[in-house]
Amino acid sequence: MSFVELDNIRVSYDQKQNILEELTISMEKGELVSLLGPSGCGKTTTLRVIAGLIEPNEGTFKVDQEELTHVPVHKRNFGMVFQSYALFPHLTIFDNVAFGLKLRKVSKSEIKRRVEEMLTVCGLENLGTRYPKQLSGGQRQRVALARALIIEPKLLLLDEPLSNLDAKLRVGMRIEIKRIQQQLGITTVFVTHDQEECFSISDKVAIMNKGVIEQYDTPEKIYRLPKTKFVAEFIGFENFFTINKQQDHYTLENGLVVESTISDLTQTQGIGTIRPEDIVVTASGPIKGTVLVRTFLGKSYQYEVETAIGTLLVTSDDTKIYEVQDEIHLALPKEKLVLLEG
Repeated sequence: MSFVELDNIRVSYDQKQNILEELTISMEKGELVSLLGPSGCGKTTTLRVIAGLIEPNEGTFKVDQEELTHVPVHKRNFGMVFQSYALFPHLTIFDNVAFGLKLRKVSKSEIKRRVEEMLTVCGLENLGTRYPKQLSGGQRQRVALARALIIEPKLLLLDEPLSNLDAKLRVGMRIEIKRIQQQLGITTVFVTHDQEECFSISDKVAIMNKGVIEQYDTPEKIYRLPKTKFVAEFIGFENFFTINKQQDHYTLENGLVVESTISDLTQTQGIGTIRPEDIVVTASGPIKGTVLVRTFLGKSYQYEVETAIGTLLVTSDDTKIYEVQDEIHLALPKEKLVLLEG
């Protein structure tokens, strides 16, 4: 059995349109799982169901085989960190972190030991006597994290905790979150709309769309082998074309035979995709095209190329620079082609 299990969760606010549609997901103990998707896809609603802030219309939620679907939020013993740090401005950093332990009537000596230990884990040693207004944004975020972790929660829930930080701080804090999560071995659910942020720290990623999970896998697998067109577009694939199944091979719209490592089509036709940087410009490639637009990207150029299988985006280095209206030849490496479901 998995450590965290959501089974056939349905959430509807008006009984007309489901926010979550038969959502099922499982997480192993100690994993950091991210919920990723555009605004309105249901990722925050899923986190609120886990937290106990929303009770689902249907389905069950279990942690360590314990049924928690109808257990109120204050009895779940989960740690939560939100976009706003929600620190008490009139309390010192020590007292902010100790707040949950004081509510649980923990002894003063135990509070002192555990808070000092957690401040060290979160890189806040020697800051316990300061107040939130005396800290940087990154330090305040660490205080919020320390306060969530001090109660030794079964789950750590993070709802876009880095969205208020500038770009440099975000990179540093996501590394810190992963370090602390691994050090403590705590199962963590992380909600974000930032793909790079998500892929850099997650063990597993759930790509969500309109209340359902389109793909749930490791970041590496999703990046290389998206399952659906929605997932492919969301993570940066921009070239899509029809692939037809013949007896023992695939063909594109212009009849070009394609060798590929993609799995066999169960239907006679499917959608193929490839990243712009994976298309190769060659002297005599099988796909002939005309450059329509050239864009300078710094270390490379991106070309919009009109071909018999449609307009393709192609990224190439500056070894040879092509002009608008130049004719070029393209090759689609078989190991880079992806066949999408549906």
